[in-house]
Amino acid sequence: MSFDSIPGQLRAKRMLINSLRTGKLSHAYIFSGPAGSGKKELAVTLAQAIFCTAREDDACGECVECRKVAHGNHPNLILVEPEGASVKIDQIRELQRELGYRLSGGSKKIYVIEQADRMTVQAANSLLKFLEEPGVDVMAILITENGHALLPTIQSRAQWIPFVPLAASEIVEVLHRREGLPLELVLPAAHVAGGVEAAREFIQSKEFAEARNVMIQLAKEALFRFPHVLITAQQAVFKSDMADRLPLILDLWLLLLKDMLHLQNGRREDVVFADQTDWTYKEAVRLPLRYWVYAMELVIELQKKLRTTANAQLALEQAIIGMQDRPAS
Repeated sequence: MSFDSIPGQLRAKRMLINSLRTGKLSHAYIFSGPAGSGKKELAVTLAQAIFCTAREDDACGECVECRKVAHGNHPNLILVEPEGASVKIDQIRELQRELGYRLSGGSKKIYVIEQADRMTVQAANSLLKFLEEPGVDVMAILITENGHALLPTIQSRAQWIPFVPLAASEIVEVLHRREGLPLELVLPAAHVAGGVEAAREFIQSKEFAEARNVMIQLAKEALFRFPHVLITAQQAVFKSDMADRLPLILDLWLLLLKDMLHLQNGRREDVVFADQTDWTYKEAVRLPLRYWVYAMELVIELQKKLRTTANAQLALEQAIIGMQDRPAS
């Protein structure tokens, strides 16, 4: 896998390629950014590029060293991920032991810690001691959604590589145009995910399609079938496994409401739920613009309530009731 094969993240790739070209690689990196934005893929590609025997600033993907990394059996690349809810001190101790005796066929030993912000305090302190006395042949890559959640002393001993959410158009290019995944799922996934991997995981889970269908049902009934929509909310969300997916349902609902704004303003090319325009267009032009802005505000307020201890069912019902207050055209 070469750097070019990873979509987006131009700044992150440029920083790493320049370090490879100048021979000024850091002994430790923090890859920080949204889930699914390509952090692990870029970490593995950096390791390939370092081990690669054919190129100096990228991975050729063909040499023996590159193939070992791709197949997950390179002796000098160690991947650490949480055991259960956290990365534990015993994992860090085992990592340090492995780095002490692993055979080295190349110039570096590289370890990657996924969800590094989930290290226990003891694990983080043990890793810190290791980072304070880095060997010239050892590199650390700490992957996290929030680098600021790491110990400040760890942050100060590593180079930050920032990751940003990919543009929805880039995700659509990969997942729909290249991989052929259905556009009706790719478009909403691309807008709620931070990158290709996260969007792909959404699409491949049946819960995402179910959440999409529940949202559309609620949105329709909030317009056409009040108060029956309150029964639907109870049965389709709170008496099913969709209760845990309510935040996702609300993210999708916001996208549908944005579609209404786009349709009112004649921007059909920006619509996410294009397969629903047989009814969304009629409603978008029937109700005034300020209603759709008001409905969006209700959903955003509902999202805020769900981050507290608010009763989720009551809060959703209040938002739906609020949507019945429709200004005249």
